[in-house]
Amino acid sequence: MEFISSNVQKQAEIFQRQTEIRLAGEQLRLRLHNAKLIKDRGVQRFTYPSSFVAKEVVDWLLARKEAPHSEIAVSIMQKLFESDVIHHVCDAHATFKEDKLFYRFRNDDGTSIPTNQMRMAVRCQRIYEKMINEDNSIIKVRTEGSRQYRRTFFGSEILDWLVKHGEVHSRADGEKLCKTLVDYGLIRHVTGRYKFCDSNMLFQFTINFRRKRKLTEILGDPAEARQDSPDSPFSLEKLSDELPQSSFVCVLKKPVTLEELLAPGAPYFMKKLTVVGDDLGWGFVVRGNGPCHVQALDPGGPAQRAGMKIRHFIKSVNGCDCLKFPYQKINQLVGYGPKHAIIEVLEHID
Repeated sequence: MEFISSNVQKQAEIFQRQTEIRLAGEQLRLRLHNAKLIKDRGVQRFTYPSSFVAKEVVDWLLARKEAPHSEIAVSIMQKLFESDVIHHVCDAHATFKEDKLFYRFRNDDGTSIPTNQMRMAVRCQRIYEKMINEDNSIIKVRTEGSRQYRRTFFGSEILDWLVKHGEVHSRADGEKLCKTLVDYGLIRHVTGRYKFCDSNMLFQFTINFRRKRKLTEILGDPAEARQDSPDSPFSLEKLSDELPQSSFVCVLKKPVTLEELLAPGAPYFMKKLTVVGDDLGWGFVVRGNGPCHVQALDPGGPAQRAGMKIRHFIKSVNGCDCLKFPYQKINQLVGYGPKHAIIEVLEHID
């Protein structure tokens, strides 16, 4: 058994997130086609096939509650723009703008340039779909230790399947393919610690290719998915195996005292955030009896947009020192205050 280095793990997580963004973009493309928002459009003497109007799509996202307000809708489309999923029809704009401008999905105009990562993602999805459609699929929910894992298979089992179905010529080729899929964050050992090998070790597909994605998921911070450093007082727990890598809550591994937070040379630095609440609230959950920490965030919510992260300690709210307050008191300060809150947080230096 070979261990995976932390750098390879982090890169695989980045690749996985990029794949999740492209899948969300493809699902949106198909929905916009069904809604007749993608069509041939003309301006003066020019025709732009399979294009959409930015303002129309933003309005459509709001009407279907895919985003709580236009800022989030624009941020979603900007993320797709940055990920090279969409572009301006003339490439005349370097950002996505909520205006009467024409944009296109690169999958509609053939301008997407496939990378090795993209080719592997497509191949992995094809293999996944073939496997999952079989009557006695090797992809199952299995238990290892005290935990259950979805979309799992044994290392030797997938090699048997790949050879049998002509996906590879030999087990050696299959092992090489699976190692590449691990590198691109498409499969992994259920603990995430080991490289792929021809064995009875348990691996899993990291992505449910069939899951309908919420577009706000693509705004999640990939840094939240990283494993904590040994010195961190927190551990991360995934909300669900069906959600992407950024869907975590944090749990204190050990109590952190006020003295530890404020001691000279303590591994924390302060940040001041301005959080503007919306109709749905503030977008963060605080827990603790003092000092209190941010346990969870709404993807794309007001707090996350302001720069708040899970694992932040709440130092003050609107100038009121909160380090000794229980979480109920902090919730009152935020909830009963003005619609925008000035929140000072302490962030751990990883």
